[in-house]
Amino acid sequence: MNVNFLNPFVEAANEVLMAEMNVSTSRGPLSLHKSALTTDDVTVLISLVDELQGVVLYGLSYETALKFVSLMMGQEFREFDNLAQSGIAELGNVITGRATIKLAEAGYRTNISPPTLISGRGVQISTLDFPRLVVPLQTNLGDLTVHLAVREGSSDARGSNFIPLAVNGAS
Repeated sequence: MNVNFLNPFVEAANEVLMAEMNVSTSRGPLSLHKSALTTDDVTVLISLVDELQGVVLYGLSYETALKFVSLMMGQEFREFDNLAQSGIAELGNVITGRATIKLAEAGYRTNISPPTLISGRGVQISTLDFPRLVVPLQTNLGDLTVHLAVREGSSDARGSNFIPLAVNGAS
């Protein structure tokens, strides 16, 4: 996987968090994971298709999610209810949308799925044999971890090279 594909997502996350919440990020250490992802308290999953194919996941704690959504919506959230869930899913959607604009500027056409929100620690998501680049983005409100598993694909063979996912519930 091309590590340069991660940069638009990191840049987009920084831009969106700054614009929406006036929160800056610092980038933690980059790592490569080949095992299944065990989800954080909250994980937003968005599929990518077209010239880049795969999945991006954003993981964070309930505490961080509540702080983020409280700032985004201008009201305090004490529980991770439907409105808070919608806000965090939309945050992932906006970050990914901004990243796809950056990818398009670099010559990679990419479309995204609507976000899927997984609430609850311990669900395993596997990109099977496809490795994920992982980078934590640290803020004063808590960490947002970006997981990216993408590869270049042929736009005329949409979906034929798509990275399949296997999701297992927590026991």
